[in-house]
This record gives sequence, structure tokens and C-alpha cells, in this order.
Amino acid sequence: MLLATALSLALTQAPQPLTTVSEQSGWVRTGRYPEVEALCRAFPKAYPGKVRCDTFGTTPEGRPMLALVASADGTLTPAANAKKMRPVVFFQGGIHAGEIDGKDAGFALLRDLLSGKTLPGVLKGVTAVFVPVFNVDGHERFAPNHRPNQVGPEEMGWRATASNLNLNRDYVKAEAPEMVALLRYLNTWDALVYADLHVTDGAKFQPDVSVGIEPQQSGPQPLRTLGVKLREELFQELEKEGHQPLEFYPSFLEDDDPASGFAYGVPTPRFSHAYAAAHHRFGVLVETHSWKPYAVRVKATRDVVAGLLRLVARDGAALLKAVKAADAEAQAGKVRDVVLAWKSTAKSRVIPFKGYAYERGPSEVSGQTWVRYDDTKPQVWNVPYFDTVEPALTVAVPSGGYVVPPAHAAWVADKLTTHGLTFQRLTRPTPATDVEVFRATELKWGAQSNEGRQTLSVKGAWEKQSKELPAGSLYVPAAQPGVALVAHLFEPSGADSLLAWGFFNAHFEQKEYIEDYVLEPFARELLAKDATVKAEWDAKLKDPAFAKDPRARLRFFYERHPARDTQLRVYPVVRTAAAPSASR
Repeated sequence: MLLATALSLALTQAPQPLTTVSEQSGWVRTGRYPEVEALCRAFPKAYPGKVRCDTFGTTPEGRPMLALVASADGTLTPAANAKKMRPVVFFQGGIHAGEIDGKDAGFALLRDLLSGKTLPGVLKGVTAVFVPVFNVDGHERFAPNHRPNQVGPEEMGWRATASNLNLNRDYVKAEAPEMVALLRYLNTWDALVYADLHVTDGAKFQPDVSVGIEPQQSGPQPLRTLGVKLREELFQELEKEGHQPLEFYPSFLEDDDPASGFAYGVPTPRFSHAYAAAHHRFGVLVETHSWKPYAVRVKATRDVVAGLLRLVARDGAALLKAVKAADAEAQAGKVRDVVLAWKSTAKSRVIPFKGYAYERGPSEVSGQTWVRYDDTKPQVWNVPYFDTVEPALTVAVPSGGYVVPPAHAAWVADKLTTHGLTFQRLTRPTPATDVEVFRATELKWGAQSNEGRQTLSVKGAWEKQSKELPAGSLYVPAAQPGVALVAHLFEPSGADSLLAWGFFNAHFEQKEYIEDYVLEPFARELLAKDATVKAEWDAKLKDPAFAKDPRARLRFFYERHPARDTQLRVYPVVRTAAAPSASR
């Protein structure tokens, strides 16, 4: 009773400087966005010359997007930081604003770093850039019960933006205004380490945090080696603090079946840490476990970020040297192949995973199998872990680059600028030159929209043609540090290509047509005079689905008519073996 009274009195006293609502409430609540604005103004006043409050964008609902930059010697701008060749650790909270651990952990950590209470002197060797809340409008969609499988805080924000976009699916397509602002800010800082702070969904188990780092199994080998070293040393520190870190995202291979085990995964760069890795930088996905109390999760997040800052401050020179070497190799055109997708190998090992007792059985509600956990009974699950990956899709990039036609140049240029990629404009038309053109032979439209877009997957091939390149086209060289991202954007087979996200859909929609009454006599005439076409037709008729489909039967002849649209299903971006002479 005395302890409860003392705690109650402590919480009602005037708060200490720069403490958050979370700290004042004993990690029961989290503050609203005006608290972020107030703290962003207060930190520079409390630590003059050591911290800066940046506004790097404005949300669709008119709120400022804020960041705190901290260093011990006043190195607080990208230009000053680049001049000193100092490593940058960029960490952000609230990309999913219901998962808000990163905001409260970051404020407390930054205060203690600047005061010297935590890791004294670390900010002499590293610049910290902290975005408390990325999804600001989503943060202010504030209510209880937004995350029913998450233990605290009492109220929280929403997963998606005011436009209902999931920002952690938007890195490559860069469609949300918030994402455009963040990426331009991030790329200006050229952050060595980019940490994105989340909370998991999912099952009940004992480990409290997973930390996914790339490169570890993807990207240039020297960076993989350093990524593994970073993870191993970070985990040693976390384990000393009492955490149980995981190197993989703890999602079962089969939903709601713990016995199915886990797999190490390398995602596409629509996700934050894979996006950083595509830039030859270290991406870190931090996921605290939703069933742990808020105080426990905030502590885990804080310890991960503190560990990253300490290790990068210590090893920054070696890490920077490695990423610059990878950049230089790509800039010199030595990267000839890019992996666009990875898959788990068949190789696995059994791991002892700390879970809880559970039962699986049929549900009279859903009609499917459901799991009941008993978190009063700790239990070790011996489950398979598929811990290696291999390329699932690799493409050879052109020795020159990609050319975007004038009709798409303006919006593509904006995206390339956002991503920090190099491109040139053709100042005059080039004479007919050898290029590669992609023609799709198979299309598969998404069954429903994804992130507000009608997605498209294609099969086809690049074929050589001679083609004039108009003035106003964009030339995007493959020989640049961001070559992997260039390939993800422009290779049509990639899951995160601009084509796959539906930006070029109009080129795969039929606009012109020929009336059936015109095709009917043409078909008869063609079959009578062209034995090759007749043989192809007879072969197609052996397919029952084709034979029963009047539209498919007439399309067969449309595709052989001289008035057909020869540009239908042709991807408008072409590949070249060398830079066009008219580019600048």
C-alpha cells in the first residue's frame, strides 16, 4: 500500500525535463503528437550546440514531420557530417503508428546520451538521427484497442496513413507524401545504418525482440561479413541485458502451427531494411514482441538502438570503408547481376525455441484449426529453422542502362530523385540505335488492389530492336552505386518494379480493336493462303479452353492482322548497351 501511494505521488509531481508521458505514467500511456513537437523544440534548448530539431516534410493532414539530430561536437547537418566522414545511425519510430515503442524509447535514450548518463562519449564517434514518428497522421488516429494482440500502451495510433497506405510497403514505389519526404531526408544523410522500430503481431512465446539485419545473406560479400559481425556483437550485448533476441522474424512457416518452425528471409526493398541494403547500407528491422508489457518492449528497443550506436561509433571507419568500396565497384560498372528475389533453401536444422504450452484443435467458430496458448507453462519447442537462402530470380543488368520515354519522364524523374539515383535527360533525339525491348507474352493482374494499386505480373523476353530515342527521354545508367535499386525499379519481372506496381498498366490494356465482322472474312482468307498459320490454328484448336472461347479464337487472327496494335504489351522502358550520345 505504501509503495502504491509513493508511486502515485511520484507520478503526480512535476515531470523531470524532457521526460515523456510514457515515463511519467510508468509506461502505461504514450503521448500525442504535440508532445513530439514540444520535445523537438526543447531538446536543442536543453543541449545547445549538440542537438537540432529538423522539419523535413508535412503530412497530408498538415502536421510537421520532425527529426532530432544529435552529436557531441555540433555536427548537425548532412554537409558537415559528410565533411567529417562520420557514420550516421538513423532510427525511426511509428512507421506503423500503433507500434510506438520506438518513439518513447528514442526520446529517453537520446536524453540520456546527451546528458552522458548512457554511453558517455558515444556521440563523438557517430551522429544520431531520430525520427520519433514517421506515420504522423496515423499516430493521431488515436484510440484504445487498435492492437488487441499488443500489451500496452492504453491508447495508440493506427497502422496506416490518413490515405490508408502502409508505409512499410512503399519504399520502392514511393507514393505516399510521407515516404517521399522521409527518403529524401534519409538519402541526404547517407545513413550508414537505418533502423526501423516495430512491434510484432503473432503467436505467444518467450523471446522479446527480433533484429533482422541486411546485408547478412544478401548483397556484396564484404558487407555480409560485416552484417553478421554486427548482429553477433549486438546480440551478445542484448543477452547480457537479459533479452532473448532472434535473428529472424518469428512468423511460423504455417500459420498457427508452431511445429512448422521458422525461416530466415530476405524481403524485397518495398520494406525498410531491404531498401537500405539495396543502397549498400545496413538496414535493421527491430520487432519487439507484442505480448510483452510496454515497459519491457521499450527497454528492448532502447537497448537495440544503444547497442547499434556503440558498435557503429567503434567500428564506423571500417563499415564506411566497406560500403564506399561496394559503391565504387557498382559505379565502375562491375556489378553485372542483381538478385531480385530470394527463397529459403531446403536445408534446415532443429533449434530449441522458448515458447509456451499450447493446444491445436478444430474451431466451431471458424471451422479451421486454432491454437490456445498457456503462458503460465513455459515450454521448449524443438522446431525446424531454415536458416539459409538462395537466389530465386537473378537478372543481368544492361552494360549501359535504361531509357524512359518522354511520356513517363516527369514522374519517373521524381522517383529517381527521391531514391538518390543518377539519371540524365536526352537533349536531342538520337538516330536509330540498338536497344532491347521487352514484350509481354503472359499477363496476370492482381485479383484485388494492393496498397491502392492494380498490380501486374508479366512473362516475356527482351528482344533486340533498332529504335530512335526521343529528346526528353531519361537515361538511367546501371553503373551507379544504387544499381540494385535501379534493377528493382526497371526490370519488369521484379516484384517491386514500377511495372509490377501498376505504373505502366495502360501499355498492357488494349485501346484499339477490329470489329468481328472484319476479322471473320480476314480469318478465312488467311487460313486459305497461309499453311503455317493454318497449322498453328489447328494446333490451338486442340486446347479445349481455347476452342470454347470465341474471344480467344478471334484474338488469334487479330494478332496476325496488319492493323493490329504492335505496341500492345510492350514495356515502354528500353535497355541500352551504352549511354545515348544525346544524354547529359
